[in-house]
Amino acid sequence: MVSFPSWKYPWSLVVAIGLLLILASAIHMFLSPLFPSSLDFFGARQNSASCAPFNASSDHGRTERWDDVEWGARFPADSHGAVTYRGAPWKAEIGRWLSGCGSALATVEIVENIGGKSCQNDCSGRGVCNRELGACRCFHGYNGEGCTKKLELNCNLPVSLEQPFGSWIVSICPAYCDTTRAMCFCGQGTKYPNRPVAEACGFKINLPSQPGGPKVTDWTKADFDNIFTTNGTKPGWCNVDPEDAYASKVKFKEECDCKYDCLLGQFCEIPTVCSCLNQCSGRGHCRGGFCECDRGYYGIDCSVPSSISPIQEWPEWLRPATVDLHDKAPTSSDLLTIKAVVKKKRPLIYVYDLPPEFNAHLLEGRHFKFECVNRIYTDKNRTLWTDQLYGSQMALYESILASPYRTMNGEEADYFYVPVLDSCIITRADDAPHLRMKEQKGLRSYFTLEFYKRAYDHIVEHYPYWNRSSGKDHIWFFSWDEGACYAPKEIWNSMMLVHWGNTNSKYNHSTTAYWADNWDQIPSFKRGNHPCFDPAKDLVLPAWKRPQPGAIWAKLWARPRTERTTLFYFDGNLGPAYENGRPEDTYSMGIRQKLAEEFSSTPNKEGKLGRQHIANVTVTSVRSSKYYDDLASSIFCGVLPGDGWSGRMEDSMQQGCIPDGIYLPYENVFNYRSFAVRIQEDDIPNLIKILLQFNETEIDFMLANIHQTWQRFLYRDSVLLEAQRQKNLFSAEADWAVEFSKLEEDDAFSTFIQVLHYKLHNDPWRQDVAQARKDFGLPNFCLKRTH
Repeated sequence: MVSFPSWKYPWSLVVAIGLLLILASAIHMFLSPLFPSSLDFFGARQNSASCAPFNASSDHGRTERWDDVEWGARFPADSHGAVTYRGAPWKAEIGRWLSGCGSALATVEIVENIGGKSCQNDCSGRGVCNRELGACRCFHGYNGEGCTKKLELNCNLPVSLEQPFGSWIVSICPAYCDTTRAMCFCGQGTKYPNRPVAEACGFKINLPSQPGGPKVTDWTKADFDNIFTTNGTKPGWCNVDPEDAYASKVKFKEECDCKYDCLLGQFCEIPTVCSCLNQCSGRGHCRGGFCECDRGYYGIDCSVPSSISPIQEWPEWLRPATVDLHDKAPTSSDLLTIKAVVKKKRPLIYVYDLPPEFNAHLLEGRHFKFECVNRIYTDKNRTLWTDQLYGSQMALYESILASPYRTMNGEEADYFYVPVLDSCIITRADDAPHLRMKEQKGLRSYFTLEFYKRAYDHIVEHYPYWNRSSGKDHIWFFSWDEGACYAPKEIWNSMMLVHWGNTNSKYNHSTTAYWADNWDQIPSFKRGNHPCFDPAKDLVLPAWKRPQPGAIWAKLWARPRTERTTLFYFDGNLGPAYENGRPEDTYSMGIRQKLAEEFSSTPNKEGKLGRQHIANVTVTSVRSSKYYDDLASSIFCGVLPGDGWSGRMEDSMQQGCIPDGIYLPYENVFNYRSFAVRIQEDDIPNLIKILLQFNETEIDFMLANIHQTWQRFLYRDSVLLEAQRQKNLFSAEADWAVEFSKLEEDDAFSTFIQVLHYKLHNDPWRQDVAQARKDFGLPNFCLKRTH
């Protein structure tokens, strides 16, 4: 019998506004198959509803032309206007093109340049040499051309008589401050010098002023007795022997725990694997989030070889390769660049190797191990998946880095990915003096904008690619609640990946109830006046959901309509009228509150249910221990707005709430009418009447489409990359790896690649950009609009 652990489910943030989108529910627990789907997104599996494939034999001179009438007959739309490609109901024009041309895609030969440039003093052992640029990527706390300069990153803000340790900040430290990372440790002279002293651990704790009240930390008074004392019965935190503490032989300060990555146990006594991008691809050591690469490799995940790397050890995305070795010796300390010819399929993505301040440093210096990553590791170095909804940014980045669609040849690239980790920037904003937001008015949105602007300045200065299209072929990911609202004006031409597709047609202002994320106060000369989302160029991607092997094993998504006894289901925060509800009246723009007033099945603080409460409708603020089973027992599910997007849409397969002009994942490419029901905000009181109008045939049709599409809301490719890494270490596979190996349909990353492929040949702007004739691996009739 397969056993599965009991998981606690996260309270997701929130999705859209204004309109209530109800989708036929199917439970899809975000998991994956055993071979990364990045291996083949266009030709590995032909869905019977997709198309009759064309001969992909490089007959690029064929004279067949694209004819909308003929292709409409060849790939007809269903009754809702969708054309199915690989199981998903696409908008008709997109589905037809992918059906006809996605299956006709052939490999092309791409010359990859394997760099051999050297770095000053080989980065002094304090960084990794980018052999393409000949520039060091220094570890946290170091900089300079050869990483020769050690920085002093203080833990504490300026001190005063009233505040001897400075005002509170996450990194505040009464003990030893590691000034390379602004992190607090016990330090020399203690029994355990490398034990963290994080936040309240090092300070006096005042007892509650009244019964049932909270304890209060006094940030002006260090608790040296409870940190450093060697008292036999109650040693200080820095001297507590874990065995004695676990055996209850001694007492210790309970406010101290193990917050930093790479350590586990109540007393941080167990070293573990740290979390890095692709775990350094097996070609380096992960030091708290920064990959210290083996000699000859570089990149944020050590996945890029140099000319001194053994060819037989090159990563999969560069093999098989035909290599041109030069006879001439190098004329300087630089080695010769190797030219390798690799067969690839388009679209090709060039990934910028940005300075680590935009990504690796944010991971290496984080003060809470769960921040902005989708996994950490147990005491046995087994994968422990997190509930971090923003983990999708890490998942997509890992998939791109390991994908055969990646190229190092910017001249051949179709897209350029700019890897700024805003999921880390926002969670780490103001957590140490060097990340203060004083100049940004305390706004995390404004602070993050500045990071993106600096990244833009860097690529414009150091690379030639931006100006060729004014950045239109560049891709940026904005994972936070309201998406790309705070993108600097200089990059708005680019493609934005978001979880929140607000076109600002109805809400032309910030909709979050959390003031620090509000973008209304960002100066217009910084942000410009762009919307948060442009469906003509951008894409909404699903949020990260922790893999749930039990749900796949139970096949909850396949539960038939006859076993779905709940007509409508919503489980989430219902605002200030309910226990533990968000206190702001502006939360959810009042949408959740409206739903609760009509249909709540949970009593509010006054003991009242919804005005129209009925037995087969669940609207509750109390998270069920059977949350996923409850979803699988429902026909329609709702995800209502909060501060921005919501993970509940993924939980119940796009069951969501949207305002006018707000798009859900893939909505500008998928035909949502095939599996969604939209209800105007003003029609919320009529919700049940509207849902009851759908007959069994229509409901079965929507459920069938969800059944075919739900895996596109999983980051299966990234999960399977991790499964393979774990398989290399352990003989026994984890439950999640076993169950994910059973999934075969396209996932979020394969959908992303398919969208890029369509846009490569159909985005109107590409007609106006002069570019060298490339081999696209397609017959001429597929190049109907561009090139």
